[in-house]
Amino acid sequence: MKCIWMALSVVGGAVLLLVASQPPPAAAANPMTAPAGPPTLAELKNATYAGFEAPASPVTLKDGLWEGEPLQPGGTSRPSVSLGGDFHLLGDLDGDGAEEAVVVLAQSSGGSGTFDYLAVVKRNDHGLENVATTALGDRVQLRAARIENGKLVVSGVRAGEEDARCCPGELVEWEWVLQGGTLIASAAPRKTGRLSLDALAGTEWVLRGWGFNDPAPSEPEVTLTYQDGRFAGTSGCNRYVGSAQAGEMPGDLAVGPTAGTRMACPEPQSAVEARFLTQLGGAKKFGFLLGQLAVSYQTEGGVWGTMLFEGRPPARAAKP
Repeated sequence: MKCIWMALSVVGGAVLLLVASQPPPAAAANPMTAPAGPPTLAELKNATYAGFEAPASPVTLKDGLWEGEPLQPGGTSRPSVSLGGDFHLLGDLDGDGAEEAVVVLAQSSGGSGTFDYLAVVKRNDHGLENVATTALGDRVQLRAARIENGKLVVSGVRAGEEDARCCPGELVEWEWVLQGGTLIASAAPRKTGRLSLDALAGTEWVLRGWGFNDPAPSEPEVTLTYQDGRFAGTSGCNRYVGSAQAGEMPGDLAVGPTAGTRMACPEPQSAVEARFLTQLGGAKKFGFLLGQLAVSYQTEGGVWGTMLFEGRPPARAAKP
């Protein structure tokens, strides 16, 4: 969500000059220097958070990351808390008319596992305050989140009773309300099914990243849809279609050879199309990362990568 800031007019500046010519009150505050509006992403990346199982004391992020002292003298393994990328929600959770921000935080004790939390941050007279933090679970995949009618609603993928921690497969939905500075579950977590390719159906997925730190161009647009065992969409210039099958483990994926239209494509469309179809052909896993579809692929040289897609409603989907 973007915010538009408007500068004062020349008339407003004249009023300020007139007021400045008078002796100011001893304890007057300058409203122009007081931040207003919901917390910004830049502020959230440098805010103080608490409510973790460990560390027990509050931590202050710097550019989205906090790291503690090494677990062993001279070691490289450190406890950490990190912000979930640029993902954040804005909405009024406590009914006071002002929007709070909701972020995802990943806490690691220094090993390979991470534990995910939701944190609510609001602006008060003294700055930002982390008013509530609640645990999501171990390596939970966030499918979608929204603030609706004063409730925080989150859908995700977690490990079921028979799932390995590496490969969660249980679809679940949570609901919370903010009361007295605490996120309280308004209903028990609701199981909505198992992770399968059907979880991708009904949405058009738009390529946003070739990898975690490699954004994809907005033009030409690359899209992916799933229906009845097939992937289809626009590969940058042409339309394509190919078989898609899930494997034995949740999130396993195999993509068959693709067929498509044969329109000649100028650059950069041709290069974008070739790269996408190559990476899609090597797809091995799929899941969700902070509301985005993540498709992991392996190159012929054995190198792994992950493409990231943003979903949009079918009503906006391009027609073939």
